[in-house]
Amino acid sequence: MNKASTQAPPRWLSPAEMEAWRAYILTSRRLMELLEQALDGHDLSMADYEVLAQLSDAPERRMRMSELAQAALLSRSRLSHRMKVMEQAGLIRKEECPDDRRGAFAVMTEKGLQAIVAAAPDHVASVRRAFTDVLSPADQAVIARSFTTIQNLLKSDTCGS
Repeated sequence: MNKASTQAPPRWLSPAEMEAWRAYILTSRRLMELLEQALDGHDLSMADYEVLAQLSDAPERRMRMSELAQAALLSRSRLSHRMKVMEQAGLIRKEECPDDRRGAFAVMTEKGLQAIVAAAPDHVASVRRAFTDVLSPADQAVIARSFTTIQNLLKSDTCGS
């Protein structure tokens, strides 16, 4: 007996579920495009901005690479690539971890701090224009609750991927 014949039939999406899913997918993609465009004049990508934002909030503007990858939702290989590009641009530097030879720190440079300070107003304006200002406080609360639930599910990896 092959595997296909033992699997349960798929639970297709209802029209309302499909409408919600498609609205999410299309909107999230377009929103990311808009946020990327807002950073074009600053020579930063959204991934760069997120790395800099995480580092700007960290003590001494430094984080272990593994923690930064997790916080910025980047794979280690993608973070490694971003680090090379951002190091070449002078936005960050990599430091060896003195107590763990395999570990390393990402450290924001002064140029990196200046870059995020310059980009933040345009980033926040685009977030406001395309997201927060078009939603009521009640809608924002529903979105926050909904996506926190999904995020927690994904963190616990109980969705059976």
